[in-house]
Amino acid sequence: MYNILQHFHSGWAFLALLALIIAVIMAAYGKISKKEFTATDRKIALVALITSHVQLLVGLILYFVSPLGFQLLGNMEKQARLTSLEHPLINIIAIVLITIGWSKHKKVLLSEDKFQKIAFFYAIGLLLICSKIPYQLWFN
Repeated sequence: MYNILQHFHSGWAFLALLALIIAVIMAAYGKISKKEFTATDRKIALVALITSHVQLLVGLILYFVSPLGFQLLGNMEKQARLTSLEHPLINIIAIVLITIGWSKHKKVLLSEDKFQKIAFFYAIGLLLICSKIPYQLWFN
C-alpha cells in the first residue's frame, strides 16, 4: 500500500504542477490582455485546485505511513528535515494560498480582478511547492 501511495503521489505531482502552471499562465494572460473571464478559465483554475488538493490529501496520508515522514521528525539532518518538516508544512501553506485564491476570485465581479486573484495566489502557491519538492527523491 505504501509503495502504491508513494508512486501515485510522485506521478500525480506532475499533473498538479502542470495544472497549476497552466492556470497561472492563463490567469496572467487574461489579466494582461484584459479578456473576459470565461467558464473555461474557471474550469482550468478549478482543475488546478482539485489536483493540488488530491496531492495534499495523498501526501498527508503518506506522511503518517511513510518512513520518511512523521517517524523522522526527531532526526533533523538535512534530508530528514526536508521530508518530515519542510515539505509537508510549506505544501500545506501553498495549498491554503491556492484555496484562498480560488475563494477570492469568486467574490469579485470584474474579470480583471478574477484573473489577478488566481494569478497571484496560484503563483505564490506554485513557487512554494516548487521550493520544497524533494528532487533527489523524485528523480531516483
